[in-house]
Amino acid sequence: MKALILAGGTGTRLRPFTYTMPKQLIPVANKPVLEHVLGNVRQLGVTEAGIIVNCWAPEIVAQLGDGSRFGLRLTYIPQDKPRGLAHAVLVARDFIGNDDFVMYLGDNILADSITKCHEEFAAKRPAAHIVVTKVTDPRAFGVAEIDRDGAVLRLTEKPRYPRSDLALTGVYFFTSVIHRAVAAIGLSARGELEITDAIQWLLTTGEEVTASQYDGYFRDVGRVKDVLECNRKVLDGLRPSVSGEIDTDSTLIGPVTVDAGARVTRSVIEGPAIVGAGSLVRDSHVGPHTSIGRDCVLTRARIDYSVVLEGATISDVRGIHGSMIGRHARVVTADPGTIGQCLVVGDDSSITLAH
Repeated sequence: MKALILAGGTGTRLRPFTYTMPKQLIPVANKPVLEHVLGNVRQLGVTEAGIIVNCWAPEIVAQLGDGSRFGLRLTYIPQDKPRGLAHAVLVARDFIGNDDFVMYLGDNILADSITKCHEEFAAKRPAAHIVVTKVTDPRAFGVAEIDRDGAVLRLTEKPRYPRSDLALTGVYFFTSVIHRAVAAIGLSARGELEITDAIQWLLTTGEEVTASQYDGYFRDVGRVKDVLECNRKVLDGLRPSVSGEIDTDSTLIGPVTVDAGARVTRSVIEGPAIVGAGSLVRDSHVGPHTSIGRDCVLTRARIDYSVVLEGATISDVRGIHGSMIGRHARVVTADPGTIGQCLVVGDDSSITLAH
């Protein structure tokens, strides 16, 4: 079985970050979302993966390389712009061949294993096998209606009046029959080739479509609040590790990772938290569910429940909470007494806070 990973989305809801990087490379617990996806795919025994890319291809290739460090052989498949999930299957036809494959959206975090879902697909090899999860508001998702035996009855894309609370997670298993379906459907009302239309075509023509219900953590990193929540969830499973330098005036509380080359001086780090390689935390307090990227500098700062990307500087800012600070951004204050900041700061920005 092969994997097809979609990394061509534009990520408009994550601006300003996605003006300067693809959302699939946004870090969650200091690891790009795409690397979390590749880890899940590799757990299925997959060794070959195709990645759909567009204008951000150079950045994605630079990050992932040939895939060998993940135990994968990666093939990059260009798509001029997002034209629907079924269009991604169409442009990947030569790569997929007649193999079974798992298609996985590259901006989704499924924090728990999907191995059971794969086993259920492999046992019967239906034309399509979808992975669904219960959500509180299905109107924002593709929605599946499923009978008690796990057979799919109907799929609806973002229904106004949902007939089910089972949403598509963005993970699909297919046999080669899907190629006939993709060739048979037309463009949707929004001008795209929809995978839900292709799967519905399979149902209409009598092909078997089944489903697995995934009960683990699932989230699309579409907005800053989603990134922060994914970061929280992944950090909750953090295994503590200290490879950097911690001075005797500093305290680590709970699960904390301090990577090689990082230094913590006269500071408190409350886990779960990560301090990336080469970073300096001095006279600061880093609270739970915070990821500090590589080569950052925190001086006289207090921060929790936040994501700080590589190369950022935070100085004399107390009470940062629920924030996302971009690469090489600089956040300082002219008044060290200023507290209670909630910030979304894009790459290479500079902010000076004062009364």
